[in-house]
Amino acid sequence: MKIRSCAGITNSSFLLVHLELPAFAHRETQLRASSTLRIPNNVEKRIGLITRVQYSVADRKLASSSANSSMSKPNTIHLGGKQGGSSSLYSRPSLLDMKNDKVANRAKVYEFLQGLGIVPDELDGLELPVTAEVMRERVDFLHKLGLTIEDINNYPLVLGCSVKKNMIPVLDYLGKLGVRKSTFTEFLRRYPQVLHASVVVDLAPVVKYLQGMDIKPTDIPRVLEKYPEVLGFKLEGTMSTSVAYLVGIGVARREIGGVLTRYPEILGMRVGRVIKPFVEYLESLGIPRLAVARLIEKRPHILGFELRERVKPNVEYLLEFGVREASLPSVVAQYPEIIGIDLKPKLVGQQSLLHSIIDLAPEDFGRIVEKMPQVVSLSNKPIIKHVDFLKDCGFSLQQVGKMVVGCPQLLALNMDIMKLSFDYFQMEMQWSVDDLVTFPAFFTYGLESTIKPRHKMVVKKGLKCSLSWMLNCSDEKFEQRMDYDTIDMEEMEAEPSFDMNTLMEPKNGDSSSDYDEDSDDEYL
Repeated sequence: MKIRSCAGITNSSFLLVHLELPAFAHRETQLRASSTLRIPNNVEKRIGLITRVQYSVADRKLASSSANSSMSKPNTIHLGGKQGGSSSLYSRPSLLDMKNDKVANRAKVYEFLQGLGIVPDELDGLELPVTAEVMRERVDFLHKLGLTIEDINNYPLVLGCSVKKNMIPVLDYLGKLGVRKSTFTEFLRRYPQVLHASVVVDLAPVVKYLQGMDIKPTDIPRVLEKYPEVLGFKLEGTMSTSVAYLVGIGVARREIGGVLTRYPEILGMRVGRVIKPFVEYLESLGIPRLAVARLIEKRPHILGFELRERVKPNVEYLLEFGVREASLPSVVAQYPEIIGIDLKPKLVGQQSLLHSIIDLAPEDFGRIVEKMPQVVSLSNKPIIKHVDFLKDCGFSLQQVGKMVVGCPQLLALNMDIMKLSFDYFQMEMQWSVDDLVTFPAFFTYGLESTIKPRHKMVVKKGLKCSLSWMLNCSDEKFEQRMDYDTIDMEEMEAEPSFDMNTLMEPKNGDSSSDYDEDSDDEYL
C-alpha cells in the first residue's frame, strides 16, 4: 500500500493517513488503528502541523475519508468545473448573469427615481449606484443643498456624481475659497456641472487665472457667486481673448481686475459676436473709442445689453421722442443704462407727466432728456414735489417750465439744500427772481463752497454781473475775473453741458478694482 494523502491531524502527536488501494481493488477498505503511524517529536517539529488537504487530480479514485464510506462510484474533479451536476469547490457567475443582474438593479434604481418624479431618460449609459439605497443618499444630499426635483430634472446628470468622491470635495473647496453656503443652492442651479469637476485639475487653475487678472483673493468668492459658469471655461479660450480685446480698445490694464470683479460675465463673452459689435455700434453713434473704454471701466455691465433686441431699438425711441441725433453720444455717455432698459414705456410716462404738471411741449421733452437722460428713471413723486416747491417760491407755471427745460436737474436735487440756496438768494443777494429763471443751474452749486464766497467777492469788487458769469466757471477762472475792471461779454460762457472730453481724461487716484456690493446709482 502507498500513502497518497493526509486527511488531517487530530492530535499534536498523531497523524492520520489514508491508504489508497490499487485501482483494480473492489473490496471495502477500513481504516484501523494499526494504520495510524506515530511520528517522532523531532520529525513533527520539522514538518509542522498540516492544515490543508491537497488532492491529486489525475483521473484517479480518491480514498474514502470515512471508515464506513464505500468507493462504489468514482468521481473526477476539475477545479472551476462542475462535479456530477452539483456545485464545484468555487463558482463565478457568467458574464450573462452579471449583465442580467446589472440590468435588474438599474431597473430598480429607475423605478425609485420615477417614484420621486425624476425622469431618468438621460441617464442611460451613465454610471449609477448599484442599489436604490445609494441613489436615495444622493438625492437626499442634493435636497439638503436646496435643490428640488425640478432642479434635478433640469440637469439629471448630477445624479451620476458621488457624494463622497465628487460633491463633498467640490463644496469644501468652494467653502474654503469663501463662497457663502447660503449661495450654494443658486450656485448649483446655475452651474450644476461643477459637481463633476476635479478640484485640482479643473477648479484650482481657473481660480489662479482669475487672480492673475488682478482680481483680489478676497473678491474671488463674489466673482464665483455672481458667475459660477466661469469655472467651466478654458483658460486660453474666450476668457483670454475678451480681456485682450478690452485692453486693446483702451481699457486700462490696472482697471481690468475691477471690471471683471463687477461684471465677470465678460469672461464668457465672445469678442466677435458680442463685445466688438457693441463697441463699434457706440462708435457709430459718435462716441470715441477711448470714451467707450472709459464707459466700460465705470459701467462694465453695459456689455451685457442686447445689441439687436434692446440697444438699437432704444436709440430709435430716443430719436422718436425728440432727442437730436447729434446729442445721442452725450445722452449715452451721461447715462449708459438708457440703452439697456425697457425705455419706451418710461419715455411715454415721463412725457405725459411733465405735460400734465407744467404743460411741457413734446419738443421740449427731448431737450430735457438731452441734458439729463436720467430723467427717464425718475419716479413721479419727486418730480411733482420739486415742481410744487418752485411754484411755492413764486415762479409761474410758465417760468417753472422754462427752468426745468433749462436745468432738468432741478427735478432731482436735494430739497433742503434748494431751500437754503433760495433763502440766501432772497435774503442776502436780493437779486431778481428773473435771474433764477435765466440761470436755474444756480441751485446746482454748493451754497457754502461756491455761491457765498463768490457773491461776497463780487459785492466787494462792486461788479454788476449775471449768475452765469459768477458761477459758471472754474475757481481759477473766477479769480482771474476778479482782476477785471469791467465784464467782458465775450467771456460769457454757455450754460453748462456735458463735455465728452472729460470722460476720456486719464483717471487719477487708485484703481477701481475694489469690489462694491452696491449697484449703480438709481433714480427713485
